[in-house]
Amino acid sequence: MTQRDPKSLIRIARNSGQETGGEPLDLGARVRDLRKARSWTLEQAASQAGLARSTLSKIENGQMSPTYDALKKLAVGLEITVPQLFTPPQREQVNGRMAVTKSGEGSAQATATYEHELLADTLSKKQMLPYRARVRARTMEEFDGWVRHDGEEFLYVLTGMIQLFTEFYEPVSMRRGDSAYYDATMGHNVVSISDEDATILWVTSLV
Repeated sequence: MTQRDPKSLIRIARNSGQETGGEPLDLGARVRDLRKARSWTLEQAASQAGLARSTLSKIENGQMSPTYDALKKLAVGLEITVPQLFTPPQREQVNGRMAVTKSGEGSAQATATYEHELLADTLSKKQMLPYRARVRARTMEEFDGWVRHDGEEFLYVLTGMIQLFTEFYEPVSMRRGDSAYYDATMGHNVVSISDEDATILWVTSLV
């Protein structure tokens, strides 16, 4: 079976289905969408931002390029940051999207320390990566240093017992039903401390 660095699983999932290029952002439409998402009228949004109604109307309709001061007021009024004004919304917000993975039918990826089974592998552009892992490792010496990657991670023990090692905390022993949520940029590794290989559910954010 192919040997993979655990971090490559995150890269594969994050890069899966990503689009390149894209159309330039329509700032006016973006501001209008943000306002309507809050169910605000022009008057309400303008009041929140400390702008004249006519000024906000011209911005939304592309009739005026706002100054940086106006952008800051807009961001404060909409309770977001200035960069978020220029962040395109998700274009593929598909309601009712679903993937069912029957037991044992996930995509298998093995390393020297874990056997991963990727779940919901048929869905592209996921916001999170769920996978089941069989923990082979018994000592920290079996790892080539810490595992680190972007995002946050949730761990849930399914069977057996594990020890969770992290860069900034004391090791934690965990058994079936125990869980942990942590910053995945912090070094982390898991080993089995039960006679049998433990199994865990991992969910990693991809944004």
